[in-house]
Amino acid sequence: MNELVSIITPSYNTAKYIGETIESVQAQTYQNWEMIIVDDCSPDNTDDVVAGYLSDSRIKYLKNEKNFGAAVSRNRALREAKGKWIAFLDSDDLWSSVKLEHQISFMEKNGYHFSYANYEEIDEQDKPLGVKVTGPKKVSKRGMYNYCYPGCLTVMYDAEYIGLVQIKDIKKNNDYAMWIEVCQKADCWLLDECVGKYRKRNGSISRHGIKTMIGWHYKLWHEVESKTAVASFWYTVWNLFFGFIKKKKYVKR
Repeated sequence: MNELVSIITPSYNTAKYIGETIESVQAQTYQNWEMIIVDDCSPDNTDDVVAGYLSDSRIKYLKNEKNFGAAVSRNRALREAKGKWIAFLDSDDLWSSVKLEHQISFMEKNGYHFSYANYEEIDEQDKPLGVKVTGPKKVSKRGMYNYCYPGCLTVMYDAEYIGLVQIKDIKKNNDYAMWIEVCQKADCWLLDECVGKYRKRNGSISRHGIKTMIGWHYKLWHEVESKTAVASFWYTVWNLFFGFIKKKKYVKR
């Protein structure tokens, strides 16, 4: 158990948090990793913050020539990745120190190629919000169509088995589009352990209203998955229904 892990980190305007994010990676008990940060033309001082960590040769810092969005940044990082394992960590979220070690062990022991795990929510000041999020033990292709159960910061897949994943350029739900793509080749299995902290900030997707969410889901199915207008509307309604189920069954307060 010593294959390289490629950590995919898109960044935009997170100078306040990205140092702590990087340090949570450096603190991993599993040390064979590369962290590929792709900055999307942040106007804040992200460059200066990240520069303080580039003495660690495992950290690679790339900059987009203009602001494209997280989908383009993730695609670029994935093309640069050299690891057997692909993991995702947004630039304001945090991992527990055993995240990589425990998740790789879980996948290798069971022969899984795609997995996710539990996480908790924190606010902009690192204060726990008393919310822990889990999900089904197994998410099949059909289950992934129902709802985006995996939290991005907990996802890992086997790139040697799945291959290179590239998604269409959409501003929202691009992580969901990626999990749908990966789930065409492998079921997604739950490591029933809290391995990360998701930062809930003002302006995050989880704080937007129902009409906005409907628009984002419809665009995912219609423009990315190429479903008809009727099918896209149906999948959108289905997503909202299972989102309600998730909050009742898998979000613990």
